[in-house]
Amino acid sequence: MSADLQFLEEWIPEKMDPGTVFMLENQTKLGKAENPYVAVMSCPRCGTMGLITRRQLCAGETMICGGDSCSAEYKLDEDVIRYRPPQ
Repeated sequence: MSADLQFLEEWIPEKMDPGTVFMLENQTKLGKAENPYVAVMSCPRCGTMGLITRRQLCAGETMICGGDSCSAEYKLDEDVIRYRPPQ
């Protein structure tokens, strides 16, 4: 299963639909220097918002939703969200 990634130009939390990304300013100051937080992304399944790192956004590093009732695992492949296949 996959879905398209959406980007939001301005920070409007109410418009953060599942699978939406908002790029942060001052990215080098957030998180670890070698892999800083660069964006806020809403889980493509439940919509829970969380910070994502440069590697998660650009290098396909896997993410797990931090929501209370969701444990979706996915990664980004350019503008496409790829879910981890069930095992």
